[in-house]
Amino acid sequence: MPLVTTQDLLKNAQTAGIAIGAFNIENMEMAQAVIDGASEINSPVILQTTPSTLRYASASVFAAMVSALAKKASVPVAMHLDHGSSYDLAMEALAAGYTSIMFDGSLLSFEENAAASRKVKESCGDVPVEAELGSVGGKEDDHEAENDYTDPKGAAEFVAITGVDSLAVAIGTAHGIYSGTPVLDIKRLIEIRKLVDIPLVLHGASGLSKEDVQTCIREGICKVNFATELRIAFSSGVKAYLSKHPDAYDPKTYGKAGYDAVKELVLEKIAMVSTVPNLG
Repeated sequence: MPLVTTQDLLKNAQTAGIAIGAFNIENMEMAQAVIDGASEINSPVILQTTPSTLRYASASVFAAMVSALAKKASVPVAMHLDHGSSYDLAMEALAAGYTSIMFDGSLLSFEENAAASRKVKESCGDVPVEAELGSVGGKEDDHEAENDYTDPKGAAEFVAITGVDSLAVAIGTAHGIYSGTPVLDIKRLIEIRKLVDIPLVLHGASGLSKEDVQTCIREGICKVNFATELRIAFSSGVKAYLSKHPDAYDPKTYGKAGYDAVKELVLEKIAMVSTVPNLG
């Protein structure tokens, strides 16, 4: 089917008390693995690219590739710009056919972030826009920051000013590999949820426990991003194949090994976010 936007995907997830898995891709094999995994488990899915990925290949290349794969998929597929670092990049992705745009102004002041996010939202029309308030710590792509937790009242004001469709919140997660066990501020998430009615997004989920992720979903998160773990899975699959077949020279053979590793991980993560037990 054609690419869909994230608008209905996230609202439906919000209503159902589950989340949609959003997976960062770097190449064709990872895109295939994510869509094939989602199709196998019959779940909608979001594919994402970051600014550095779009320097590796353009937004038009990734949009065309994912669009072609989505047309043959049995589940809804959305294409999302993750951590869009500028207005120009957001517009490039929009023109290329991305069906969801994130503008990340989390390193700006509140006023600058709100103004820039509103400008992107106004320019995107019916294509939904994700923004971030506060700052998720760690390093993701070109984005590196210390944790700056989202203020609940500030989040409500930010959403009212910008009109964005979803909001990434900072509650103690971090991008990249965790050096210790993260401690999430679930009370803060609950307060944000009370004041903000649009879908909330969890960044930095790679390495979080199943229990932590599902607790966040029960308290209002309905999009969960996975990036670092997918890169590790793909690279580990390729390395394992080449260690057993050091004379291999056909990229299709070791690319398939990376594909298999990513697909296995995607199946695990989708099952985690789409089936959340009610503890009440």
